[in-house]
Amino acid sequence: MMTGRNYRSSALFVTALAAMGLAAVSTAAPALAANTIDIKGVGPANVAVDYTCDANSGASAVKVMVGEPQADAPSAMGTQPQVTCDGQAQSTVVVLTGPDGSPAQLQQGQTVQVRVALVDPQDTVVSGKANVFKLG
Repeated sequence: MMTGRNYRSSALFVTALAAMGLAAVSTAAPALAANTIDIKGVGPANVAVDYTCDANSGASAVKVMVGEPQADAPSAMGTQPQVTCDGQAQSTVVVLTGPDGSPAQLQQGQTVQVRVALVDPQDTVVSGKANVFKLG
């Protein structure tokens, strides 16, 4: 009588598990890739933003923070609470104000770090980006 393991059933199980994992990852990747945000232009009083988000992303606003690259806190902020999340490319301009609500105190020629984000109602970042610009 021969005793031994049946390795074929283990190999079949591992192959089926790998195929299911690949299917789950390949269907999730397009949904995750659809939520993007980019900085289109920066000025002393506003920031132009291009974004794309799916309806199920949870994004409810575009938030912007601008300040000195090495600063501990932003010197100007802005929020655009009306966003369109339909999977199509969108554009908006976010007006900046100072931390106390006064007009932004940014100067032309100043080097600043700009952070933009699509956020959900709890201010959790759905998609974000940061870059350094010289204000034109």
